[in-house]
Amino acid sequence: MTDLLTGAICMGSLIVALFFLRFWRDSGDRFFLYFAASFFIEGLHRLYAALANANAEDSPLHYLIRLLAYGLILWAILEKNLPRERDRK
Repeated sequence: MTDLLTGAICMGSLIVALFFLRFWRDSGDRFFLYFAASFFIEGLHRLYAALANANAEDSPLHYLIRLLAYGLILWAILEKNLPRERDRK
C-alpha cells in the first residue's frame, strides 16, 4: 500500500511540474520554472525512495534533496518579490 501511495505522489508531483513548465512557456516568468524544477526534483525523489530501501529514508541524502526542492520554492518566492532593476529607476 505504501508503494502505491508513493507512486501516486510521484506521479502527481511530475504532473504538477509539467503544468508549471507550460505556465513558464506561456509567460516566460522564471517563477514557474523554479516551481517546475522543485516539483520535478520532488517527484524523482519519491521515485528514488520507492525503488531504494524505504526504511533508509532518514539518511542525510533524502533531507538534502528535499532541502533543495523546498529551497527552490523559497528562492522563487523571494525573487518574485524582490525589486527589479527597472523598478528602481
